[in-house]
Formats: sequence, C-alpha cells, structure tokens
Amino acid sequence: MDEDQVDRAAHDRAAHDPPDPHDQQHRHDDAGPDRAGHHHDRHHHDRHGASDAGGVRVAVVVASDRCARGEAEDRSGARAAELLRAAGHHVAPVVIVPDGVASVAGAITAAVPTADVVLTSGGTGVGPRDATPEATRPLLERELPGLAEALRRHGEAHVATAVLSRGVAGVTASGALVVNLPGSTRGVEQGLDVLLPLLRHVVDQVRGADH
Repeated sequence: MDEDQVDRAAHDRAAHDPPDPHDQQHRHDDAGPDRAGHHHDRHHHDRHGASDAGGVRVAVVVASDRCARGEAEDRSGARAAELLRAAGHHVAPVVIVPDGVASVAGAITAAVPTADVVLTSGGTGVGPRDATPEATRPLLERELPGLAEALRRHGEAHVATAVLSRGVAGVTASGALVVNLPGSTRGVEQGLDVLLPLLRHVVDQVRGADH
C-alpha cells in the first residue's frame, strides 16, 4: 500500500470511528457569566440532586436592602458560591432580595423545588430589618438546632459577636436543607467551614440513606 493509500485509509477510519469522550472538552460551571453576571452550573443532575460529579444542588439567597437597591455590591453570596463550587457542588445564580420576611421567604420557597440545599446570607442579627430567621422557620418541617449552634460556636471562636446571630437550620417538607448564614464574607467562610464536610451526608440522610 503506497503513502496515498495509507493516508486515505487513516482518513476513512477517522471519519467512521466514534469521537473519544475523553477528548471532548466540558465547560465548567464557572466558564463564564450569563447576561446578568451570574455563573451557571452546566453539570447534569437527576431529580434527586445527584450529579455526574457527586455534588449537590445549592441555591444561595442574599438578604440585603442595600445590595437589592444596587447601593452595595454583594460579596457574601458570591463568596459562598465560589467556595461551594470549589468543593464540587452545583450552584444556581445568586439571588439578592431586600431584608424582610416576605421577600426572604419568597426567595427560599422559589429555590426549594430545584435545590437540595438553600443557604441564606444576611438578616440574622438583631437589627430592625433582620428577619431571615422569621422568614425561614415557618418553612421548616424539622429544625436542626445542633447545626445552628455549631455555626455560632465556630463563629464565636473568631469573633465574639457571632453569638448574636439568630440563624436557624432545618429541613423543609420537600426535603431541602435550609441554613441561615451571616451577611459578611468572613461569616460565610466560617459557616462553610462547618457546613461543607456535612452537606453530602445531610442530603443523603434526608433521602433515606443508611447512617
């Protein structure tokens, strides 16, 4: 067989062979923002939140009057999304709403059908507009007080005022874990120090997995 025949044979094989899946580049969920500046998760999920990478689906809700009015840039929600994605979880675009029971409860309720975990940031203190716990508690079927206390204890090791956080944690009737985190970047980082090792286990337990 001469060189031309060899080249034609190789070309024919390449045209008929199926593409190697390892040669196909998959876009990461941080590949780029959408028109609103949010990063979308492009991994496949089944109806129970499992994915091809083993992470869980997380929604992040930021409660902040100033951020909602465009007077301040959200940093805590963006940081939460960054750390969650780095841990292999799949994060929907961050939602920013004003402080208040109705706005926060509405955002959590909207997120629950497509999320295994809903994390809120902000509105957990003692200020007159801090109402995130009041918005969250009626949505929970079972509270997880130990988790909320662990978040406060860990925060207190870094800053004494962490004990003023009134955040709650629990599971909704549909099986979504909802956790209130503080509204600061540092508070979110400290909260995720506690939460990240637990997320997959809690979601599995809610689905009925063995201990």
